[in-house]
Amino acid sequence: MVVLAVLIAACGFAGLWAATPSVADAPARVDAILDAHHAPSDRGVIPRKVSMALLATEDSRYWHDPALDPQGTARAVWGMLTGNPNEGGATIEVQLAKVLYTPGRSNPPALLEQVGIAFKLDHHYTKKQILAMYLNAVYFGDGAYGVVEAAERYFGRRPGQLTWAQASLLGGLVQAPSDYTPRYHLHAALTRRHHVLDRLVATGILTRARADRISRQPLDPAVPFTG
Repeated sequence: MVVLAVLIAACGFAGLWAATPSVADAPARVDAILDAHHAPSDRGVIPRKVSMALLATEDSRYWHDPALDPQGTARAVWGMLTGNPNEGGATIEVQLAKVLYTPGRSNPPALLEQVGIAFKLDHHYTKKQILAMYLNAVYFGDGAYGVVEAAERYFGRRPGQLTWAQASLLGGLVQAPSDYTPRYHLHAALTRRHHVLDRLVATGILTRARADRISRQPLDPAVPFTG
């Protein structure tokens, strides 16, 4: 019975692999998103604080786990069935697949396609390359596509120059960028940042005392937040 189950799973995976497109054009798709929105690229440079804040919240096992997180996928499917798409849990690879190959789609066929593409991304690119593409392609709200434009628009800085207070806020935006943009929804953004800081503590990146100090530091936005 176990052998049969493995064979069925293997056949299903082989079919999914064959049915999904090549990911050789993934970098070109990232560039196309940036070009369409006149946004700059970080050219593969991964900003330390923003990436740590984002991964602590979105995919804390990213560096060690494969492209598919069974628990996270189950939560995502449950969220889709219950009408709560932010139930989340998808890996960075799955999220990148959605952004690049199935934008605007969240039905079961799209979810299956995202899983197949995520495995292909994991096979063709390094973890650093995937994370760099994700940071460049993802939407941060207020018309900002990619981490470079988001850092400049919100704080007038390069991503690597952000403070922990600023980086932890940006790291929380990608889950629901329109709802969390601090330009118009500052309270929601700060509530989300509190969750990000908690995750940074839970994953051992920050101590509780340091996270509490960061939460009290000024954001120093480029343009005053009015939310």
